[in-house]
Amino acid sequence: MTRESVVAGAFYEDTFDKLTKQIEECFASKLGPGDLPTKRDENKSLRAVVVPHAGYAYSGACAAWAYKKIGESKFSDTYIIIGPNHRDTGSAISIEDWKTPLGIVRNDKDLTRIISEKTKISIDDSKHASEHSIEVQLPFLQFVSKDRLTDLRIVPITLSHDIKISEFANNLREAIDESKKEVMIILSTDFTHYGRNYGYIPFELDAQQKIKELDTKTISFIKENDVKGLINHLEETQSTVCGQIPVIVLMQTLKEYKTNLEMYYTSYEVSGDKKNSVSYASITFK
Repeated sequence: MTRESVVAGAFYEDTFDKLTKQIEECFASKLGPGDLPTKRDENKSLRAVVVPHAGYAYSGACAAWAYKKIGESKFSDTYIIIGPNHRDTGSAISIEDWKTPLGIVRNDKDLTRIISEKTKISIDDSKHASEHSIEVQLPFLQFVSKDRLTDLRIVPITLSHDIKISEFANNLREAIDESKKEVMIILSTDFTHYGRNYGYIPFELDAQQKIKELDTKTISFIKENDVKGLINHLEETQSTVCGQIPVIVLMQTLKEYKTNLEMYYTSYEVSGDKKNSVSYASITFK
């Protein structure tokens, strides 16, 4: 079975040529890294990245920063892509291959089964059927993996409030270790969703500056590997970071890491809309 694209033509272009051009423009954008990935260096390794998942017109330039690093780093045996379940219908792992206008991305079915057995998270493709947070990562991953497309493998995981975060993270780490595979985690999340459209207006004056301060604080807890501080911060601010469960899972799965904030901006810098905005960040983990 193959999971068909459901947001092609909405979040990103729906033909091979148009989508390829759109991704190239994300890299070249004034908010993007400025150029395409250079030659892959198998001596450079990344453990994980945090990337946004909005429409490419808004967050694609931010995502390009992380994917440039992926394209210039050691190719992984498998890319575990973790995103939130926006409809909150429960956590699940997909075992299907996924199709985009750039082709089919194969599922690492062996690792998928290992992770499902170890974490007790069910294999249920129906919970991935309309979720966009993982799908929007695939064209970028395909684009920067042109040199290894036939080897490209993924494990898509959508997470919701039904998991015990620490237990899941520990079991995920054990599953990865037991598999003996070189794995990179791609963590899909947007940051603050501000405005009436999102039901979140903790301040109105100097909103964009205060949004930046709020996101900077959130990102600082991630960089400092302070899980407790992050959880308290998210609760105190009633944060609208949509992937906060996956983020905490990532922090607890990696345990120790070094990070770099590659890019941060809000949709205001694209749309000019100060009243409603979403924040995007690309963060790399070594």
